[in-house]
Formats: sequence, structure tokens, C-alpha cells
Amino acid sequence: MIEFRSVTKRFPDGTLAVEDFSLVLPSRKTTVFVGSSGCGKTTLLRMINRMVEPTGGDVEIDGESVLDKNPVNLRRGIGYVMQNSGLMPHFTVIDNVATVLRLTGTSRKDAHERARTLLDTVGLDRALADRYPSQLSGGQQQRVGVARGLAADPNILLMDEPFGAVDPIVRADLQQELIRLQQELDKTVVFVTHDIDEAFLLGDQVVILDKGARIVQVGSPSEIIENPADDFVTAFIGAERGRRALRIKQTSRGRVVVDSEGRTQGALLDDDAPADAPSEVRAGGAGTS
Repeated sequence: MIEFRSVTKRFPDGTLAVEDFSLVLPSRKTTVFVGSSGCGKTTLLRMINRMVEPTGGDVEIDGESVLDKNPVNLRRGIGYVMQNSGLMPHFTVIDNVATVLRLTGTSRKDAHERARTLLDTVGLDRALADRYPSQLSGGQQQRVGVARGLAADPNILLMDEPFGAVDPIVRADLQQELIRLQQELDKTVVFVTHDIDEAFLLGDQVVILDKGARIVQVGSPSEIIENPADDFVTAFIGAERGRRALRIKQTSRGRVVVDSEGRTQGALLDDDAPADAPSEVRAGGAGTS
């Protein structure tokens, strides 16, 4: 379990990025920080592994302050995945994945064997092991980044807008891969995004933030969609424009779900709803059927 206790962060230039932030992030769940640029979400994430030091307050992991831990050892025990993968260009794929293990004293042979297993885990062909990052697609690079983050089998995985730099099709594939990995590995995941649909898709707990990392609302996707805390949340999730209002439309190929603009968002299987289902339904996102 991760707990923020009255955390504040003011940078040397005077910018107040986080002000008196307190929150518990449940164990073995995915918590998503979502908000516009500059709201402090990445700063919060980086205070967990001390890449950013708080000005005041404390961050605890299982009741122990991260400030009492050696920052290097702390970071080696926490997985970290960033946008654009952050791979070392002069290292092969297998050496990138094995980096943390080698730093912690694991033999080259054992580290490489673990790395090959992780390539399987994230859905990459082992034949890519000896390639360099420049020889991979953007989606493949991100998968390598996830494999590297999992190398030391950490309990906590931090993900800072990891899918923001890839095209929509690859992004959707990576999102589904993360859902599969979380079901399989059962980690405590902290995920940062500015995309509310991504937050609702991935998060068990979604934290909507405003400037200074002020919590506007926290809850499950269903709780937030069904009961927005205020007009800010209503606008942020798109509810005021009817974007969350979906309806069932009959076509020659079967029933589909369309949004308020008439755009198809998904298809219904024959057993998804009875023939007399209401024509207007509420759903958790533009892609939910």
C-alpha cells in the first residue's frame, strides 16, 4: 500500500506543483492520476521512488517512509515505465531488459534468461532480443520498457504516460496488454495520463486532479461517471456534452452502440441484451458496449 501524507512540492523557481496532498493507493490495484498538463500528476508519481523529493509531508510504502530508504535501492525495487520507453540506444533489447538485474548483482546468464522470459510475458518474439531500440517499432519499444520495469519482479510499477507517444491502434493494443498483465501479475500500479478514457479503461481507482494536485474526485470509473463531484468533473469526463450517453442501433449486420453524435463505438453480441432492451444506455466510455 502506498500512502501520501500531506505532501507538498515547491520547485526552486517557486512553482507550487503539489499542495497538501493526502491519499491512500490500495495494494494490488491500478490507481490512475488523470488531469491536464501541469496539474502535478507526474510529480506525485516521481515522489514515490524519490526521483522528486517532497518539500513537505511524507510518502509511505507499507507504513515505511520512502525518505528513510536509500534512493538508489528504492528505485531498483520499483518498476518504472516512461513515455518514449527511455531505452538505452546502445544496448540491445535483452541488455535493456536485464539492466536492473545486472545492477543488483545478478549474473549475466541469469539476467538474460529472466529477460527472455519477460519478452514472452509482454508479447514480444525472442528473436528481437539482439536488436537495438532503433530497429523496433514504437509499440515494440514500449513493450521492452514494460519488460524492463518488471525485470526485478517489483511489487510496485510506476507508469508515466507510457502509451502517449504511439498511434491509436498500437495504444489500444498496449492498453489491453497492460490489463492482461495486471490480471496475471497482480501488481500495485500507479499510472499517469491526461486521457480520461484511458483512465477509465485501466483504473480501479481514478484520481482526477486540478492545479496543485488538488483532488477534485477520487473513485472507481463507475462511481465518477454516475456521480460527478462537480461541474469541473462533469466537463472533464465529457458528460455535459452527452459524450457518455450511448444508445443501441439496429443495422443490417446486427446491433451496434453509437454515441451522441451517431458514431459507432462497439458491437453487441446476440446475448448481450434482450430484444426489448432500452434504446438509451449509459456506459463508462466512448468505447464501452
